[in-house]
Amino acid sequence: MAIASKTMAIGCGEKAPSPSDGGSVRRPRRKAEETREDILNIAESLFRARGYSSVAIADIAAALGMSPANVFKHFHTKTSLIDAISSRHIESLAHRLARPDPGKAPPERLLCMVEQLMESHLRDLKDNPHVFEMILLTTRQELECGLHYRAMVAADIASIIEDGMRQGIYHVEDSLRSAHTAAMALSCVLHPVMIANEKPDILATRCREVVDLINAALQNPLVR
Repeated sequence: MAIASKTMAIGCGEKAPSPSDGGSVRRPRRKAEETREDILNIAESLFRARGYSSVAIADIAAALGMSPANVFKHFHTKTSLIDAISSRHIESLAHRLARPDPGKAPPERLLCMVEQLMESHLRDLKDNPHVFEMILLTTRQELECGLHYRAMVAADIASIIEDGMRQGIYHVEDSLRSAHTAAMALSCVLHPVMIANEKPDILATRCREVVDLINAALQNPLVR
């Protein structure tokens, strides 16, 4: 750890001995963004391996060969670390998920989108059991990552609704408002807390039934 600490100190701008002349040179400081990314990577690795409650800021600092104060300089609390890790995961999720075939009818695209998102959450819960602990934390507090996730889901649903409106399939006045309402109804198959202990076959059936109900409501011309 002493070696790691020395290496980190040098990376932060301390003088390092020069092998050629016995003098010293000052290596450039690492960019704040790079240090922040290192902290996030190590913190996420430790949280996934040991669980959120079992990892202290001091553990993260020790793994990086830096002082806890340096970690706190970038993330003031463990909760802010979770927020940043979760936000990064949401961005990754958005890029990973395939967009439904635009050639399909909007009702089919909506089902495809919801099924993909649900299956992605189920894989995360299975492959990374300690992630569930972090998810519980984000649901108990109004963190930025939760707002970001809900906005992402609502925006994708709104896009499908707007296509359906242009095609004369859906009949609503406010696509975004309808999308937010649909997202709330879909929480029973998209919220990790709701699906964590449910059987996959039950979830698959529930997903189709809820999407069918949403599609029926969107297609009803009386829905205003």
